Amino acid sequence: MFPKYGIPDGADTAWMLVAFALVLLMTPALALFYGGMVRSKSVLNMMMMCLSAIPIVWILWVVVGYSLAFGDDHAGLIGSFGSFPGLEHTFGHDAAHPTTIPLVGTIPAILFVAFQAGFAMVTVALIAGAVADRMRFVSWVVFATIWSLLVYIPIAHWVFSAPGLTEEHGGWIVAHLKAIDFAGGTAVEINSGASALVLAILLGRRRGWPKDPMRPHNLPFVMLGAGLLWFGWFGFNAGSALAANGSAAIIAVNTLGAGAASMVSWLVVEYARHGRPTSFGAASGVIAGLVAITPSCSAVTPLGALAIGAVAGALSSYAIELKFRWRYDDSLDVVGVHFVSGVVGTLMIGLVASSSAPAGVDGLFYGGGFDQLWRQAVAVVAVLSYAVVVTGIIGLALKYTMGLRADRQHEVDGIDDAQHAESAYDFHTAGGR
Repeated sequence: MFPKYGIPDGADTAWMLVAFALVLLMTPALALFYGGMVRSKSVLNMMMMCLSAIPIVWILWVVVGYSLAFGDDHAGLIGSFGSFPGLEHTFGHDAAHPTTIPLVGTIPAILFVAFQAGFAMVTVALIAGAVADRMRFVSWVVFATIWSLLVYIPIAHWVFSAPGLTEEHGGWIVAHLKAIDFAGGTAVEINSGASALVLAILLGRRRGWPKDPMRPHNLPFVMLGAGLLWFGWFGFNAGSALAANGSAAIIAVNTLGAGAASMVSWLVVEYARHGRPTSFGAASGVIAGLVAITPSCSAVTPLGALAIGAVAGALSSYAIELKFRWRYDDSLDVVGVHFVSGVVGTLMIGLVASSSAPAGVDGLFYGGGFDQLWRQAVAVVAVLSYAVVVTGIIGLALKYTMGLRADRQHEVDGIDDAQHAESAYDFHTAGGR
């Protein structure tokens, strides 16, 4: 099944060019967010792990990834390599109609290709936060490459739809289960969070954790990264409408509302438990709300978005402390924020979805019964299970072949210098003075 040929809509294309740029911004923004959260001797390594996701994913996407994610469906599980090899059939003119080009909906197909690649890039980068301070960079590159191919791409095929490509003949979650995941609560957030947990456990805990203090070295970086992520998220969510229309508008409003409500609820919980609202908590709360509204932004009203954000912020504020009780070292709380809030946002569609929203479905609280809720639950369990099993296989294979973890002394001295022969901050006075 190939894109239709036609003349793209100018307004929709202009908006999607902006949305593509916003989504691409999210990976460098995440590098800032995560970079500020680690210790000063690990910041370059963390930012490199995030930024490396861009070339890894794009090269795979061009050669085979997009075709497997959005090509002709095979049993609801994977697309076809033969649909878009090397991005064939996504650009160029129709010989019979030289003014037309391949379209997805009303936009150029090649623009949809690039837009979706941004989703894959940030999903890979998210995993890096769980393994901060201790993973070899070369091992990370190999892991990210294999994981993109074997975990992200199949799940993206299951979940995402594209007008004229996969909405009726795509993966089993979108075409048969009919679960709602508008912009990636399962494929991006639950997928990365579950995979991050598995990889963190396989690597083991950081040297000295949890006894030694491992505080963020640059909170302004964290705040700046969170702000840029919030900005980019409007392209992530509203851009998934693939048009400059009313659906994109309500989705953008819901994205704003969930982030705001989550920040407030996180700070309220933080103040009640610890007596002080922190900038770190504010930044984390914003991200939790944005994660939760990602799958649900097309299915809820602005009030529903506030409810989802409030629940996500409060639950994630508690969830980040579970690692101390259960003794798994998720360095930058990928599990507590992205996995937990991803589950919250995906399941709450079954509760607070309203048929007045673009998705047109009523949840339990709006008289829709349990029908949508069970569909959402099945999608969560399926993506979680697949991500855990396949990530575990990849991680174990690399651990017992090339190795995953940096040398002990390198971790103590600083992984930036050991892995990259650089340091983020030069404290030596020039000329020996």
